[in-house]
Amino acid sequence: MATRSDLDLAHRLADAAGDAIRPLFRGDWDQEQKEDRTFVTEADRAAEAAMRAILEAERGDDGIIGEEYGTRNEGAGRQWVLDPIDGTTSFIAGRPIFGTLIALLQDGFPVLGIIDQPIGRERWAGRMGHETTFNGKPVRTAACRELSGAVLGTTSPHAFTEGEADHFMGLAKAVAERKIIYGGDCYNYGLVASGHIDLVCEAGLKLHDFAALAPIVEGAGGLMCDWSGEPLHAGSDGTALAIGDPARLEDVLEAMGLG
Repeated sequence: MATRSDLDLAHRLADAAGDAIRPLFRGDWDQEQKEDRTFVTEADRAAEAAMRAILEAERGDDGIIGEEYGTRNEGAGRQWVLDPIDGTTSFIAGRPIFGTLIALLQDGFPVLGIIDQPIGRERWAGRMGHETTFNGKPVRTAACRELSGAVLGTTSPHAFTEGEADHFMGLAKAVAERKIIYGGDCYNYGLVASGHIDLVCEAGLKLHDFAALAPIVEGAGGLMCDWSGEPLHAGSDGTALAIGDPARLEDVLEAMGLG
């Protein structure tokens, strides 16, 4: 389980990452394309380095899994998962809808998560067994009686393989016209927790992309799972559903042709 001390530490990690990112936003910075064709900037590396320095000084026995600087203490039961800028393309484009993701895993399962948008200074925090907060105040997901009225988000249709795209389009056809949002990365999941978006559907995610999200969505009354309806963990296949109203899970899977 995650303790209050763990949560306080996660907030300090987010503060440090934000301090590294803000001076570079819409400024001059270096970038390069990685082997997986995603981009990394000076801000990504500075933010992760700032967070890792704190963890290495204060939690030497815990593991670290970072997007930019790899893994430390791989076999540790407690592992901090860091994505310094989830939504690097939005950062590059000057759009303040990216976020820093911080998660704590216990034996491979996420027990704590932070989504921090450092430009707007918006922060969602979730801890297993406790209410999710947005800037310190509890938030709740929205009730959704039927998919036809739902707001659906996904980062990019280009992230789906051909077969995955077919499943997504089945869900897209079931929701209300003109209520599909493209772009947003982790920010969409915070909006699910706060009751503004009903569903998020994605695939091709890595552990650092989704580990922080489950405690946040679920602590607000929602559900996060893979496309089989199973809870997310370190071995998950990279598919993800965030459902604000858990009663809609079967409807979602049926619409996707997976029920």
